[in-house]
Formats: sequence, structure tokens, C-alpha cells
Amino acid sequence: MTGPVLCAVDISNENRDRHVLEVAARLAEMEGAQLDVITVVPDYGMSVVGSYFDKSHHDKAVQEARRRLDALAEAALGAEANKKVRHIVATGNAYQEILHVAETDGASLIVVGAHKPDFRDYLLGPHAARIVRHAGCSVHVVR
Repeated sequence: MTGPVLCAVDISNENRDRHVLEVAARLAEMEGAQLDVITVVPDYGMSVVGSYFDKSHHDKAVQEARRRLDALAEAALGAEANKKVRHIVATGNAYQEILHVAETDGASLIVVGAHKPDFRDYLLGPHAARIVRHAGCSVHVVR
């Protein structure tokens, strides 16, 4: 493995993705690879929804996401290991941003969680499925 292991987590439910992060850390350690952890904040932009938020809302959301991401990584990996992890907070569509960061950083592996699907996932496809279909590197899906 030459590039980093990119672990995608959803910080809206920190306990759900703790195991995903633990698996990603083990895989990165086995390969001697850098571990990068990413979460994605939705971008309301110029949409009708976005007009209901003040201009500082996005900055506050990113700051809170960064705090939660750091807390999750520290809880899952320990303080010392967390210092070596690169924390990434992106804005936009989750699967698109994860794929973009993986490509830009030359990730060798993307680690994502497979969460219990609901009916709409069978029609639209969950983020994990889209990442698997479109990634330019290997993808490890944690159940």
C-alpha cells in the first residue's frame, strides 16, 4: 500500500461508526499506511433551505463536525494514536467528497460502514454502494 487509508465516518451518530474507525486503523497499521478520517457536512449553498441559515452557520457546523470527529477518533483509537490521524471535514455530497479526497490524496483504500438500509436505499443506492462502484482504489465495507 502506498497511499493513505481513508476512513469515512458519519459523526451524526458517533457510536455507530466507532467500529468502522477501529477496523480502518488496524488495516492502516498492518500496511504501515497513514490513516485519514473524513466526515462530510451537507452544503445547503444557494438552495431554498440555505436561505434559512445565517452566513456563520456553515462555519459553526464545520467546527462542530471537526470537534466530533476528533472526539470519535480519540475514543476509538486513544489519544496518542489520534495525534497521528489526519482529520478531514469536507462540505458537499458525502460520496462525492469521499471519492474526491481519495483521488486527490492517492488513497490506497477507502473504509466505509454498511448501515442497515431502508426502503429508499434500494431505489437510490446508499453512499457505501456508490463509493464501491466509483472508487479508483479498493474499498473495504465494514458491517
